[in-house]
Amino acid sequence: MFKLSNVRRPRPSLKSFLWGSLGGSAGILAVILGVGIYIVETLIRPKRLATFALYTFSPFELGIPAEDVTFPSLHNDHQVNGWYVPHPDATTTIIVSPGYRGSRSDVLGLCALLWKAGHNVLVFEYYGHGTVVGMPVTLGYREINDFLGAVAYAKQRSPDTRFGAVGYSMGAAVSIMGTARSPEIEALVADSAFATHRRVVEYAVRRTLHLPFIIFDWVTDLMLWLRAGYHFNQVEPLRDIGRIAPRPVMIIHGMKDTIVDPHDAPLLYQAAAEPKELWLIQNVEHCGAYFSDRAEYMRRVTAFFDLYLKQLPPVMQDSEDSEVITEPEVKSHPLSEAS
Repeated sequence: MFKLSNVRRPRPSLKSFLWGSLGGSAGILAVILGVGIYIVETLIRPKRLATFALYTFSPFELGIPAEDVTFPSLHNDHQVNGWYVPHPDATTTIIVSPGYRGSRSDVLGLCALLWKAGHNVLVFEYYGHGTVVGMPVTLGYREINDFLGAVAYAKQRSPDTRFGAVGYSMGAAVSIMGTARSPEIEALVADSAFATHRRVVEYAVRRTLHLPFIIFDWVTDLMLWLRAGYHFNQVEPLRDIGRIAPRPVMIIHGMKDTIVDPHDAPLLYQAAAEPKELWLIQNVEHCGAYFSDRAEYMRRVTAFFDLYLKQLPPVMQDSEDSEVITEPEVKSHPLSEAS
């Protein structure tokens, strides 16, 4: 037999070890960077309009007297598309906004029922998300300007009415941030809202990659700044919802949501001040509460608006709460672009 005791095994040099470690680290960093870029590009990239995307239901099929309208966003840098549905006896106007990559047609059924309940309705779609596509979008950072433009247009169309808002998914998150900046909105329904921009991205990464988001957090935030001009912490409904009180908020969320973490709803509820309502629905997916029980959904929503916009008198806000945010405050407490 051969004896192996005297066989010399080559020892790796310190230089080889360092180069190997650097190569491995560079590979890991490249993967992290690639994932961060992919997340941001998926989030903001323009979307092509499918051939039959416009072949959908309109107010015509539902027999409601909707007008095609356009109005400027807050800074008048583009026009926002919407439908305005006037009710002859309305003392209230409800502003309805769909979610990320959503169109006004997505929420048309709700709009028709709100109109039949006696409200004026303004429903719009965020620029770049609905029928107008082909330009980069964000997840609420620039979209809040469309919401504030909708508030200004609703005031112009029906200045003597009281205003409420309903939003879905990103539209709900934007409605929270926009209502905090719009004392005209006296009651808000937020369906499937995310608590923070970071949390909704983290939830998607955990569900798809099955990895902790902390690995990709810093590089994704950096790429978001480089590619879209903002950071995660500039879109945080969780920070803004406490500024809405004493105006009421209703938070709705399905507990089987695979897009927005269902735990975001209790977080938002805890951060909100009274009056507030929380409706969690078991075995319901993202924005599925309306479709799981249309009658109960509309009963709750119409009762909410009837109470706070028709029966109870307007609430008095402290001037400090309704004060428009000034530029120095934005610098010390980064908020969304609209601030």
